[in-house]
Amino acid sequence: MLLTSFPAGPLQANCYVISRGPGAGCALVDPGMDAMDGVHTVVSEQNLTPQAVLITHGHFDHMWCAQDVAAEYGCPVWIHPDDRHLLADPMAAISGESAAMLRAQLGMHDLPTFAEPADVRDAVDGATIEVDGLTFTVDHVPGHTPGTVVYRIPWDGPEEVSELMFSGDFLFQGSIGRTDLTGGSHPQMEQSLRDRVLPLADDIVVLPGHGPQTSIGRERVTNPFLLELSA
Repeated sequence: MLLTSFPAGPLQANCYVISRGPGAGCALVDPGMDAMDGVHTVVSEQNLTPQAVLITHGHFDHMWCAQDVAAEYGCPVWIHPDDRHLLADPMAAISGESAAMLRAQLGMHDLPTFAEPADVRDAVDGATIEVDGLTFTVDHVPGHTPGTVVYRIPWDGPEEVSELMFSGDFLFQGSIGRTDLTGGSHPQMEQSLRDRVLPLADDIVVLPGHGPQTSIGRERVTNPFLLELSA
């Protein structure tokens, strides 16, 4: 199995590329702002064919380039129905003040025009997504946004790891996603953590939307938000 990642955009959101190996079809998880150069580099170096874009949630730093990837490679975009509207209007998830700050930071008078990709599919709870021999399982974990999901996939590498979890802004090393943005809910976040994280195996590697990777086992004993739920 081939897994690589790179941080992209001013918020340094992690974009992941995963496939069975060089020369195979691949999935791209969260191609956010300024991700296209990194996508082109990885795809070219490994002779990969993008076959799916998997979006963990609809915030702009995780889906900014989803339409570009889908158009260039002719692949579907998977996103939960509750966040689907953000593909065409990502600023709906942030305040007007935040949008103005973003425009200033990017040196833009107006933000680009967004539209839904031609092929959008529903990443609903319990769904499985097949990408050239890889099988992703979708877990709906609202809290950061109403449509936040994580994608889990079995790992067949040499390490003692049972699964990979692409957690977006749901779970980080030592922290969790914000719940004070539009559509966020701390009670929902706590419920999602209790129901969808605490029962998982310790050896699952967590690949977050920002920052370094971690594991369920590490977060279970060090993450203050999980410790509070376990008390």
